[in-house]
Amino acid sequence: MRPDVLFPFFADVTTLNGVGTRVREALGRAMGTRIKDLIFTPPSNLIDRSFRPYIAGARDGEICTFTVTVGSHNPPSNRRHPYKIRVFDETGDMTLVFFKARGDYLRRILPEKSQRLISGKIEFYGPNIQMAHPDYVLAPNMASELPLYETQYPLSQGLSQKIARKAVMQALDNIPKMDEWLDNGFLQQQDWQSFNHCIEHLHRPVHPVDISKNSPVRQRLAYDELLAKQLAMALVRESNRRQKGHVLNAKGQYVDDVKKAAPFKPTGAQDRAVADIIADLKSPYRMARLLHGDVGAGKTFVAAMVAAFAAEAGVQIALMAPTEILARQHAETMKAFLDPAGLSVEALTGRDKGKPRQALLTGLAEGYIDVIVGTHALFQYSVEFKNLGLVLIDEQHRFGVHDRLRLMQKGQTPDLLVMTATPIPRTLALTSYGDLDISKLDEKPAGRQAIETRILPLQRLDSVIEAIGRTIENDNQVYWVCPLVEDSDLIDLTSVEDRFRTLSAHFGSRVGLVHGRMKPEEKDRMTQDFKSGNIDILVATTVIEVGVDAPNATVIVVEHAERFGLAQLHQLRGRVGRSDKASSCLLLYKGPLSVSGKARLEIMRQTEDGFVIAEKDWELRGSGDLLGSKQSGLPTYQLADLDKHRGLLETAHQDARLIIKNDPGLKTPRGKALRNLLYLFEQEWGIAMMKAG
Repeated sequence: MRPDVLFPFFADVTTLNGVGTRVREALGRAMGTRIKDLIFTPPSNLIDRSFRPYIAGARDGEICTFTVTVGSHNPPSNRRHPYKIRVFDETGDMTLVFFKARGDYLRRILPEKSQRLISGKIEFYGPNIQMAHPDYVLAPNMASELPLYETQYPLSQGLSQKIARKAVMQALDNIPKMDEWLDNGFLQQQDWQSFNHCIEHLHRPVHPVDISKNSPVRQRLAYDELLAKQLAMALVRESNRRQKGHVLNAKGQYVDDVKKAAPFKPTGAQDRAVADIIADLKSPYRMARLLHGDVGAGKTFVAAMVAAFAAEAGVQIALMAPTEILARQHAETMKAFLDPAGLSVEALTGRDKGKPRQALLTGLAEGYIDVIVGTHALFQYSVEFKNLGLVLIDEQHRFGVHDRLRLMQKGQTPDLLVMTATPIPRTLALTSYGDLDISKLDEKPAGRQAIETRILPLQRLDSVIEAIGRTIENDNQVYWVCPLVEDSDLIDLTSVEDRFRTLSAHFGSRVGLVHGRMKPEEKDRMTQDFKSGNIDILVATTVIEVGVDAPNATVIVVEHAERFGLAQLHQLRGRVGRSDKASSCLLLYKGPLSVSGKARLEIMRQTEDGFVIAEKDWELRGSGDLLGSKQSGLPTYQLADLDKHRGLLETAHQDARLIIKNDPGLKTPRGKALRNLLYLFEQEWGIAMMKAG
C-alpha cells in the first residue's frame, strides 16, 4: 500500500483552485492529471524578468521590468485602433498598447498618476518606445507576485502558459516535506540540497541555471529518479537470486561432444561465458543472466553448449527469437551444433499447422524434444513442456524487465539467459538489464582476419564496380547495401532496385536482390541462393543486418554510409570476415560530410571493437537517435536525461546494489525513506518482488 505521506503527490489536479474538467483534460495532454505529473515535468524554458532598467535604458526586443508612473489614457476613436496609455519615469516615457481592450478595465488596473510595476517585451518604433499588452501590471505592494524568472511549460490545446504555471505553483505548495533517502555523506560530497528544496527551485528558480540539466538542482532530482529505477531492478535481481530453481548437475559429456565436433575452438570469452552460466545452472537459485557479444563472437555456439549441459541434466530448453525467419535459422544452427550430442532440436512457429504442429506439441509435452526454437508464441497456454528448465531469449531490445518477469513464471522456475548480438553501451545495459548478471563476448574466433574498412566518395562508384568484378572472378562473393527499396523523387538516395539494375547490366544473372517488402519465401530463396553460391552479388537493404551468414562473402559495400548509425554499420560489416579469408568493407558516402558524419565513419575505419563503437555511437547520436524510443527497451524518464546524466546512472547502480546488500528488507530509517522513493517514482513493483521473495 502506498504510504499516506505520498497521497498529496497522487492527488488529482482538480483539487487545485481553478482546475475544472476542461483544464484537467488540457493538463492531461500536456503534463498529466496528478500533482506529481505537474511537479515532475521540468520547465521547458524560462522568461528572465530580472532586467529592470529605467525607460531610457530599455533595449529593443527584450523583456524588461519597469517601475513607472501612469500618465494619460488615450482611448481610440475607432474600435479597430489600439488603446494607448503613456507611462513615464525620471529618464523618459513610453507607450503601453492594448488591442480590443475595455477602457473601464484599463482605468481600474492603471489609474492615472498611480505607480505601477510593469513587465513585458519592448518594441522600438523610431524614437518611440512601446510595450504591447504587458505580461504583468502590479501595484508596488504586490511586487512579490512578479517572478524574477518565469518558468514555461509544455502546452496543449486549451492550455495557456498562465494557467499551466498557476497549476504547477499550486501543486508545489501542496506537497509534503519528505524524509531524506540519500546518504548524508554523499549529499555533502555532491553539494546537493534536499528533494523538497530542489523541486521548489526547479519551478521557482533563483537563477536561470537552476532549470538546466547540469545544475545541482536538476542533477539531484535526476539521481532520485535513476536510483528509484535501479533500486527496483536490484530488488528484482535479489528476488531472482533467492528464488529456488533447478539444481542442474551434469558431467559435461554432451558439452564435450559439441566442442569436439565443432569446426573451431571456443574463444576464451566463450569459455568464460559458458563457465559463468553453468555455475548459475548448478546453483540452487534461479539464473537471470545477459549474454551480449560482438559481431561474430559466437553467441549461438555458447547457447548450444549451455543447452547441451542443461539437456544432459534432464531438462528441456526453449530458445525464443524475435522473428520467424530468425527462429528457423537458429533451429538449423542449433541442430548442427547439438546433433553430435544426440539431442533433438525442433522449430515451432506460426507456419506449423495441423498434424505437424500437434506432433511438435505432443513431443514437447512428453519430453521427446530437448530443444525447441520459436517466437514468443512458444509461451502461449497451448504449449506445454514436460520439464522446461532453461529459457534462452534472443532479445534484440524487444523484451523489457516486466516481460522477463512474466516469462519466468512459465514452467517450473526455469533459468533465464537473455542474449543479444549487439554490443550494448554500459548505460543501456544498466537501464534495460539492471536486473540481470552480465556476461560479455568480446573476442573473435581464432583465424579471423581483420576487416579492411575504406571510406570512399560516391564519385568513385565506377572503380568500386570494377573492383567488385575482380572479387567475384576470384570466386568470392559480395554484399551491396542501399538505404531505400524503391527510387524516390523526394530523397536523393540510391534504391536497391536501381542499384540491382545497374549491377545486373554489368554482371547479368550473377546478381540477386533482397529487401523487406519481398515475401518471406522469396527472401529465404534468395538468401539461400547466395549462401550456396548460385549468385555472387547480393544487393540488399539492411534486411541482411542479422541472420544472413555466407562465409564466402569477402566484400560488403554500403552506399550512403553517412545515413546509417555506427552500430548498424558494425552489424553490416560483420556479414563479411566470417572465414579465414581477407575481407573488406567499403563505405561510400555522398559529400559534403558533416563534422559528426566524418567522425562516425572515421571510427569505423579505426576500430572493429563493437563495444567501443557502441559507446561512441551513444556519445555522437544520443540515446533517442541511437535506439528509437519505441523499440529501444529503455525506460522513460521525466527528470533524468540519459545523455546528460550517464555518470549519475553508474553511481545509482552501485548505490542500489550496496543498499540491497546492507539493508535487503529496507527496514532501516533510510530504507523506509527509500520505500517512499520507490512509491513516489512508481517503482513499487520492486517492493512487491522483495515481499514475494
